[in-house]
Amino acid sequence: MARNEVLVVTGGGRGIGAATALLAAERGYRVCVNYRSDEAAAAGVVERVRAAGGTAVAVRADVTTTAEVERLFETAEAELGPLTALVNNAGTLEKQSRLDELDEDRLNRIWTTNITGPFLCAAAAVRRMSTRYGGGGGAIVNVGSAASRLGSPSEYVDYAASKGALDSMTTGLALEVAGEGIRVNAVRPGLIHTGIHALGGEPGRVDRIGPNLPLGRGGQPEEIAEAILYLLSPAASYITGAFLDAAGGR
Repeated sequence: MARNEVLVVTGGGRGIGAATALLAAERGYRVCVNYRSDEAAAAGVVERVRAAGGTAVAVRADVTTTAEVERLFETAEAELGPLTALVNNAGTLEKQSRLDELDEDRLNRIWTTNITGPFLCAAAAVRRMSTRYGGGGGAIVNVGSAASRLGSPSEYVDYAASKGALDSMTTGLALEVAGEGIRVNAVRPGLIHTGIHALGGEPGRVDRIGPNLPLGRGGQPEEIAEAILYLLSPAASYITGAFLDAAGGR
């Protein structure tokens, strides 16, 4: 069980974020469930944590803006105590499309949510956890995607590229803060049963592709949460700058 651990999960109201928040609380973390718009979903996660005897708060914040990010982390620490962990989970994609059909508005939306947001949140976490700033150390896990390796042709090349940027940030930040008590790693999920596929216009995408994977199925959010909690835990104390692919063998 975690002791005096405080975790912020961005996009924590649904899917992988919600599963991570619930599992972390079960293991003793005090959890801040960040959300941007779905208050009911975030409140439901907090209610489940509290019903099981855990501690959690929900904080609305748009993680693509500095002021909102600062308010998120300040509120989390005021409510729960000093930050020790961050899961950069918030992300988005848009309707399946070829690259030559994209426009700059869509690209800016993808880059802002999937790149700027994690950068701002990681920076806020480092300022609170790094020994350079008087912190006690901690861990960051970025939720990337197997798409960064696969490219997602004819579907989400922009999304894949944004996750490739997150891979680069994981490596660079891990090296930057390794001597300051912070470990930085990434989990790269594959086809997972979450609502994000509806944003791409194909809610049943996992059911279509899953049977063709080496493991013969799509994954569940709880399986990704297990990988995330492992990388946050003391069991991974000698691991930083690493990528854990959770993609069913793809």
